[in-house]
Amino acid sequence: GGSMHIADFNIGICGANGIVGGGLPISVGLGLSSQYKSDGKVTLCFFGDGASNQGSFHESLNLASLWKLPVVYICENNQYAMTTQVSNGCCIDSIAKRAVSYNIPGKTIDGNDVLEVYGAVGEAVEHARSGKGPVLLECMTYRQSGHYAGDPCPYRTSDELCRWQDENDPIKRFKEYLVGNGVATEAEITAMEAGVLGDTQEAVEFAKASPMQELAEASTDVFSAPLVLPSKSSVRLPAPGTREITYREAINEALSQAMERDDRVFLIGEDICFGAFRVTYGLTDKFGPERVRCTPISEAAIVGSAVGASATGLVPVAEIMYIDFTTVAMDQIVNQAAKFHYMSGGTVNLPMVVRTAGGSGGRGNAAQHSQSLEALFMHIPGLKVVIPSTPYDAKGLLISAINDPDPVIYIEHKTLYNMKAPVPEEYYSIPFGLADVKRPGRDITLVTYSRMLNYSLQAADKLAEQGIEVEIIDLRTLVPLDIETVAKSVKRTSKVMIVEEDCKTCGVGAELVSLITENVFDYLDAPPVRVAGLDVPIAYAPLLEKASVPSPDSIVAAAIELARG
Repeated sequence: GGSMHIADFNIGICGANGIVGGGLPISVGLGLSSQYKSDGKVTLCFFGDGASNQGSFHESLNLASLWKLPVVYICENNQYAMTTQVSNGCCIDSIAKRAVSYNIPGKTIDGNDVLEVYGAVGEAVEHARSGKGPVLLECMTYRQSGHYAGDPCPYRTSDELCRWQDENDPIKRFKEYLVGNGVATEAEITAMEAGVLGDTQEAVEFAKASPMQELAEASTDVFSAPLVLPSKSSVRLPAPGTREITYREAINEALSQAMERDDRVFLIGEDICFGAFRVTYGLTDKFGPERVRCTPISEAAIVGSAVGASATGLVPVAEIMYIDFTTVAMDQIVNQAAKFHYMSGGTVNLPMVVRTAGGSGGRGNAAQHSQSLEALFMHIPGLKVVIPSTPYDAKGLLISAINDPDPVIYIEHKTLYNMKAPVPEEYYSIPFGLADVKRPGRDITLVTYSRMLNYSLQAADKLAEQGIEVEIIDLRTLVPLDIETVAKSVKRTSKVMIVEEDCKTCGVGAELVSLITENVFDYLDAPPVRVAGLDVPIAYAPLLEKASVPSPDSIVAAAIELARG
């Protein structure tokens, strides 16, 4: 990940972060992991004065305090957040005072005094390790260089810089203490400094002499293993059987069976103890509050906790109630979870799942609770995207997601929760990248997913009455995407349409059309057709909401035009 993101989990360095405040939510997960394992470890989370004004700071300290996690928060107050002086960016004169809001100890110390820092951090670590919860330390120091290489620092005076260098340089002060107290001589310190410079120069020369990376390395370590579609001939899935349960119950059963088999699996999210959409209902009684962790409304801290916990060996399933709310946690999803494996050079896996509910559906939830954002996550390298359409698939795909070593975005559709269908009682998984032909046909290939599968099946019945046989393919996963099954069907039908609920512009269908034309253009007798949501926010008014997304009738109309065109 480069010098800004140095990490080595083998010696407990869990990563510096290029996002201001980005490491704070992750520290909650690291502390949670230590508490869960009772391993006696304490997380030290470093950040600057600028990060203390981020929402992630407040979410993280609140959650860490609530659960009494073994974390010491160390604010390096170096007087400047980029070019902004701390007095112009903070409404109080001491960041340590903010500890009062979270009912934890807070202390301001001289960050340029080696011995004071050593003593204060030691006390804080013992406090956290003893089960009393986190501590906030504010270390007053100074950034002697600019914010970035070549920063001319026009925002501070040379007198200010000289004063800190002359009077408060920590190395100079500690050297004077060592010599003045007879701990070391000037000669010993000079020899030590020469040794450090020699080691540094040796490292520089080693780096310069090392071969450059192979260009192919740019594409390695995005996932724990290259994305390869499963061999369809080798996949053996259980028969659905006769037992019928709902989509909601299928997800609940998958979670329960996974938790029974692996005590590293735990759930985290707001309201999950009572079951948002009642999906997780009853799991607290079965597994207890340590494994079903109900949180405050803190999306960044929820996902960040999952990142930290999964990086240290647990398997979190984080719930974000509505997909709209994932936007609040986008830093932790996009900049942290998706990139962790890549930036660690493939040394750290992130086996975590973010469950969320998307889509509209006549509920009057309006523009901020009804979006279909799956295409956003498809666009982010490092994320797998799963979007089941049936109870059978919901169970099998969720078990696969929990067992997967990479971060998975698992998108449920809120209108499908009451849908009933046969689901095996046994524990089974459906491989990612395995689309399913839900209805065979000869005239048109219809590719879809999620709720639009039901609409497409209804449309197919009406089209059959007019002599048009539609082959319906349910993608099931968007990353990885089974373009092979789609291409095979298109070669037979020579016509294809994509039905999706998300907005048409830059939606899932746009990617599918591109892949279809790249792979089977010569087999097409007509341009691919997209039936998609309008490029509008979802309205509150039921009639407008219904008009904003495809319907069985709009699918029928588009298919008739394609078949006869």
